[in-house]
Amino acid sequence: MLILTIRTDKPDAEIGLFDDDKKLAYETWQAHRQLAETIHLKIKELLESRQHVLSDLEGIVVFKGPGSFTGLRIGISVANTLADSLSIPIVGTGGDSWAQAAITKIKKAKTGQVVQPEYGSPPHVTKPKH
Repeated sequence: MLILTIRTDKPDAEIGLFDDDKKLAYETWQAHRQLAETIHLKIKELLESRQHVLSDLEGIVVFKGPGSFTGLRIGISVANTLADSLSIPIVGTGGDSWAQAAITKIKKAKTGQVVQPEYGSPPHVTKPKH
């Protein structure tokens, strides 16, 4: 099973490509405020480095938090959108062994699921001024 992993909760973003639990490729880059502009290109480059395309993916694993509000929002949005458009399962986990835990779960996951971010605390939303 070809699996894409995504972690975007901190300034250094991470993506990986796994064949079941065997790591094929992994990249970490300083994404910080350019995450939205770089994540799609990095995923494409990672897949191409192993002679794959998006349609080869069979599952997506994403770090769901806790972490940066904007980073998690971008990464999880990309992961959910890819999973939905490719009709493949998605699993989100947290913790130190997030990727391995999710890779184990993805084999039993169903398509059509959505991962919700866990920010670690409620977002601080400014009240409108009247």
